[in-house]
Amino acid sequence: MHADPFALRDLLGPAAQVCRGALTGESGVSLPPFTDHHVHLHLIDEHRLADGGLAGVVDLGGDPVELARRGDGIPHVAYAGAFLTRVGGYPSGRGWAPDAIVRTVTDPSQHPGVPGGAATAVDEQASFGASVVKVALNAAVGPVFDPETLDAIVAAARVHGMPVVAHVEGPGMTALALEAGVDVLAHTPFSEVLDASVIARAAASGQRWISTLDIHGGDPVGARTASSNLAAFVAAGGSVLYGTDLGNGDRRVGVLAGELAALDRAGVRGAALVAALCDPWPGASITGVATFIPGPPPASLDDVAAWLGGATVVPSEELIHDDH
Repeated sequence: MHADPFALRDLLGPAAQVCRGALTGESGVSLPPFTDHHVHLHLIDEHRLADGGLAGVVDLGGDPVELARRGDGIPHVAYAGAFLTRVGGYPSGRGWAPDAIVRTVTDPSQHPGVPGGAATAVDEQASFGASVVKVALNAAVGPVFDPETLDAIVAAARVHGMPVVAHVEGPGMTALALEAGVDVLAHTPFSEVLDASVIARAAASGQRWISTLDIHGGDPVGARTASSNLAAFVAAGGSVLYGTDLGNGDRRVGVLAGELAALDRAGVRGAALVAALCDPWPGASITGVATFIPGPPPASLDDVAAWLGGATVVPSEELIHDDH
């Protein structure tokens, strides 16, 4: 394979390299490891992730005890532990959300050990090795935190140096998260068309949005709303993380072509799309493995999204790089 390394990196980012397999001799392109920044491991077969091109995942709602028992290896797993929510709030009572993955917060107390306290809930997740705190702000189906309690959760997370990610759904929930200093949205907002001022503030604040555009296949209104909001966020300079909410619906366990295509349509293209896949948030970069996409590199920007769907995970030592 012959490819101009400078043109390749313009298209895919600075880490893209033409390479070949040391054992197979197969030519292709290497990229840093890919991560899905929104999954639920208790709903999928994690052993299929690497075969599907994912070296890492971020679990955004699971049993902190079970997550803490996991060993190291591939896929690399960072996690939030349990959802923090109000009594009767989302996702309490849903069949896919057993009691073990939900914690209710009833008191904004910053003192450790207070039953139902904000600090108590955050401290528990941190004690089980969580890297991020997940809060539910779903006014479409139940009660949500008042600003005082949400502020307290964010403050408790800051004590541990942990970012806060929120599921926002329903009118005003994105603005509520923004006012509280929530770092990341677990989904691109899909239940309301956001004002330009809210999007501009979110982008300027450094808030990140996890894409999850492909979950709206059966909801064309939600799909259009999410895509429109994300396009405006990207145009305002906002930062996007690739994420699919794997476990939500019967979908391939791995890199999803539909998510890549939806991101591309929303303006996350080429090197920006690769960056959304390779971002190490919320922790350190994954080492020892790389993404390998066999065959010729994409010929143009329009080809990148579909081409990325051919990703595989290989040990870094098995790749011989041809360009310098």
